[in-house]
Amino acid sequence: MSRIRTGSVLRLLLVPLLAVMSACTINPVSGWPEFTLITTSQEQQIGAEEAKKVQEEMGLLDDQSLNAYVSVLGQRLAKESPRQNVDYHFHIVDMIEPNAFALPGGYTYVSRGLLVLVNSEDELAGVMGHEIGHVAARHSVQKISRQGPFALITNFVSGVTGFFVPFVGNVLGGIGNFAQSLVFSPYSRSQETEADRVGQEMVAKAGWDPGGLTAFLNTLGKEEELLNDGPRRPSFFDSHPATPDRVEKTRKYAKELKQVSREPVAPSHEAFLAKLEGLVVGQRAANGILRGQTFRHPDLNFQIEFPEGWQVENSPVQIASAPKDGNMGMILRAIGEGTDPLDGARALEKAAKSPVVDKAEKTSVNGLPAARTKIGDSKVTADLTWVAHEGMIYQIAGVAQTKGYDTVRPIFHSVVQSFRPLSQEERSAIREKRLRLVKAHAGETLDDLATRSQSSWKPNQVAVANELTVTERLREGQLIKIAVEEPYIGKRR
Repeated sequence: MSRIRTGSVLRLLLVPLLAVMSACTINPVSGWPEFTLITTSQEQQIGAEEAKKVQEEMGLLDDQSLNAYVSVLGQRLAKESPRQNVDYHFHIVDMIEPNAFALPGGYTYVSRGLLVLVNSEDELAGVMGHEIGHVAARHSVQKISRQGPFALITNFVSGVTGFFVPFVGNVLGGIGNFAQSLVFSPYSRSQETEADRVGQEMVAKAGWDPGGLTAFLNTLGKEEELLNDGPRRPSFFDSHPATPDRVEKTRKYAKELKQVSREPVAPSHEAFLAKLEGLVVGQRAANGILRGQTFRHPDLNFQIEFPEGWQVENSPVQIASAPKDGNMGMILRAIGEGTDPLDGARALEKAAKSPVVDKAEKTSVNGLPAARTKIGDSKVTADLTWVAHEGMIYQIAGVAQTKGYDTVRPIFHSVVQSFRPLSQEERSAIREKRLRLVKAHAGETLDDLATRSQSSWKPNQVAVANELTVTERLREGQLIKIAVEEPYIGKRR
């Protein structure tokens, strides 16, 4: 029996202890040591990788002027952050819903849906300051540390892709995995309170009113009530619940802070609102428009119809549709340029390293060149069709459990056969809503103004978006935000 030396025992005890100590850092906000599994360099690497996914899979708004404005505002706030060992980046995500979020490493986002609702630079600074507060306090890193490395392995739609074998997963190509979990998973109540306080402190030091956050939370609360009867979509409240207690705390804390005297980035309230004019409200035609179960893309010149009752989600990389029970699903995506539909089968064969091309048969879909095959095993079967249209190859994948595939195959084929070019009349009929500013007449109501300006918003929506009441009388020349439905000019490939 060998003898263990005292020095060896000490090394056995010290190595794990030192490892734990090396994972402890001083939180720049609280000033207390904290244990995390992620170093600062790892945090920045994760943030950069997930920022690419946000850009590719959620999409960024292509408005240089507005992006520049948001970035200038954000950088001014970031200079007051208690954490200066990361580079802060600010972007507008092309998202319909009002939302804001931050990824590890200083990547901070506001949605165009949120910008539609803000009414002052103070409010926008309040929201962005709150998100910088999450970065400063390393809250996203704490999320990762709690969830562990397996948090990196998630699925796009749990009911649709959860049972896919790796091969079928390659066919569909999940979206937004880690980024989505970071964006929409909630923070703890203490983390929200901390981000509120840090954000309001930064706002006051940078020269804005720290009460702007409270004002915007009130607007969002009214917006939630207004949309309460409609379909539930992700919003700022999902990851940042605005309880009455939290709203009251931000209101009280704002009164305790001293606002530094500095000129705002936009020189006036009117100048601030002017920066928002022209924003698309709701669906952007450039991303494709969903009306009922019919999806039309004017720039790519196609339409496709999904089964009645199926949910449809449109993202920059694909259109996904599935019934509510999630026992099957369909995904349409452009996979590259070309005129031979078999190029789609070849690309899949190369990526999956499994025979596909030999099993595919040429066909046509509404006069367009196409190829079709099916793949799978005893558990899952995928029905695959590639269609060549105007220099692009589109892949339409229908996936179901093998035991029920024969039953749902006609549904898949019906969706495929609905893929066709748009008529000129259909393209011309596509419209989108844009934010416009209207000057009020003295004494008129929001109902009067909405009618006169042909607003797509009803008076109660105009009231919420402008922080007004439905019954109040307006001042002469008062600028009011409305949404106006306008023809989509667009561009063709």
